[in-house]
Amino acid sequence: MSTYTLPDLPYDYAALEPAISGEILELHHARHHAAYVKGANDTLERLAEARDEGRFDGLVGLEKTLAFNLSGHVLHSIFWKNLSPDGGDRPDGELAAAIDEHFGSFEAFRAQLSTATSTVQGSGWGVLAWEPLSRRLIVEQVYDHHGNVGANTTPLLVFDAWEHAYYLQYRNVRPDYVEQLWTLVDWRDVQARFDAARAAGRPAASPGL
Repeated sequence: MSTYTLPDLPYDYAALEPAISGEILELHHARHHAAYVKGANDTLERLAEARDEGRFDGLVGLEKTLAFNLSGHVLHSIFWKNLSPDGGDRPDGELAAAIDEHFGSFEAFRAQLSTATSTVQGSGWGVLAWEPLSRRLIVEQVYDHHGNVGANTTPLLVFDAWEHAYYLQYRNVRPDYVEQLWTLVDWRDVQARFDAARAAGRPAASPGL
C-alpha cells in the first residue's frame, strides 16, 4: 500500500490561465508531481527490503532519493494550495503586520522572494518560511527540493522555479513567470499556514538554544 498519494488540485487545469496554461498545469501535476510521489513510495519499499535483508550498502543513495522525492511531494502539495484563480492582491491582518515587521514592507518582501525565486541556479524554489526559534518570517532559496533549508523552518508560500513549471509558456524568462505567480497567491491559505506554524510554538529546547 502506498504511503503517499497524489492530491487532487482544488481547481481545474485551465483555472489558472493566463498566468499558467492548462497544458503546463496538467503536465506539472499529473506527470512531475506524480513522479515524486511514486519515487518516494518506491524508495520506502527499497529501504524496507534493505532492512529485511540486512543490507545497507546502498543506504546513502536511498536516503538522498527519499529526501529529494518526499520534499518534492511536500512542496508541490503546498504550491497547489498556495495558488487560486481568485488570488492576488496582498495579505492583511496579522500576516501583513508580520511581513512589515520582518521585511520592512510588503514591497521589500515581494522583491526579496521574487529575486530568490528568479535567481535559483538550476532548479529550486523561493520560499516564505516561518523560523520558530526566533519566531520570525524568512525567505529561503531552496535548491532542488531540499537543499539550503534551515532546520525546523515551516514553508508558508512556495514559488516553484523548476523549468517544468514555466518553460513551455515563458521559455527562459523566469522573472516574467514569477511576476505572474503573484496574481495567483491565495493569501487565505498562506495566513492559515502562518497561524498553524505560530501555534506550534518553538522547537524543543536543546543545549545552546
